[in-house]
Amino acid sequence: MTKAAVAGTGTPGMNDASVADYLEAHPEFFERNPALLQRLRLPDARGSGTTVSLLEKQVDVLRDRNRQVERKLAEFIDVARGNDVLADRIHRLTTRLVHARGLGRVIDAVEASMREDFDVQRCILVLFREDEALAARESPFIRLTRRDSADIRSFESLFAADRPRCGQVRDSQRDYLFGEGAVDIGSVALVPLGPGGTLGLMACGAADSQRFNPTVSTDFLARIGELIAAALSAE
Repeated sequence: MTKAAVAGTGTPGMNDASVADYLEAHPEFFERNPALLQRLRLPDARGSGTTVSLLEKQVDVLRDRNRQVERKLAEFIDVARGNDVLADRIHRLTTRLVHARGLGRVIDAVEASMREDFDVQRCILVLFREDEALAARESPFIRLTRRDSADIRSFESLFAADRPRCGQVRDSQRDYLFGEGAVDIGSVALVPLGPGGTLGLMACGAADSQRFNPTVSTDFLARIGELIAAALSAE
């Protein structure tokens, strides 16, 4: 096979595809022509203007693939470590809730866990219930209201989806949850409590716009919501 034939210019009907098909159908070709294998030269992908042997090219390809695999492995390890940390935090929340007795203690346990275990400094529980003892606490962490109140209507899509949601919220929602003028809130996680938010919702805010960005997985948030809803329902 001449250089012209390989280029697809010397033999009628011969082109890159036909050469590739031939070599794929005859993998022993270079075993029969080892001298050709040694003479083949390819442009250096590093842009040096020189050429490298086919064997050197194969080594470069394998090295590049190894680097890609190493990067993917590092990403998987980082995700696994992050999941381990979250699992440990959820375990601590579960332990707090198991030992809490009474609705007030349950709410205290959730507040402490969000602040100490999850490092969430801006968090609020909005509960659809009437309770004089809770109302008297006047805590910024707890808010009692009715499901049909005007302020809650803007969260209906959250309840309809019945899944946690992360990202930006409307100014009116942000002001209702964290107080008027809470412009330092860069991202928010909204977690419905109970099926379709029948018990209320939990909102966590962060100054970092990436802390609760829309691309993060909400599986762990859903588990947290289920734990809190179960503890609230038991009281």
